[in-house]
Amino acid sequence: MKEIEFKIKGLMMDPLTNSPIVVLQDTQSDTLLPIWVGIFEANAIALQIEKIDTPRPMTHDLIKGLLNQLNAKVTKVVVTELRDNTFYALIFLDVAGKVMTMDSRPSDAIALALRTDSPIYVTEEVIAKSASAAASAPSAERTSPEDIKQWLENLNPEDLGKYKM
Repeated sequence: MKEIEFKIKGLMMDPLTNSPIVVLQDTQSDTLLPIWVGIFEANAIALQIEKIDTPRPMTHDLIKGLLNQLNAKVTKVVVTELRDNTFYALIFLDVAGKVMTMDSRPSDAIALALRTDSPIYVTEEVIAKSASAAASAPSAERTSPEDIKQWLENLNPEDLGKYKM
């Protein structure tokens, strides 16, 4: 399955559910992929986006430190699957020349990718499923896919800037 490189466009709150969303954008197009994440994971991502140092290592900083001590390098993270409205990801590691993968929540994979300057990829299958999931979502749960698309496209840079806890 083809992987497409994405970058973090921003982090914001869903006005409907008041849940944090990481918005990824295709590096070669305007394709956006919103991923709803937990508050603690959003905070870990926000701290790194804002380049805020914490007095003690946070979980993802600890993982980065462990990987460094073990001479393991994160080569990329890939959002690999969307099943039952849940995203799945893999963290790819280079350990002494051997490629290893670790199952991960996308939010944790993204937080680690930010800390290790590793690229973020999304499979074409996830992009297609995400688009079709938005298209088939009942209107009681969310607005129409066109409304969601328009909402994402019309976000102001301020909306994707500072993440408010």
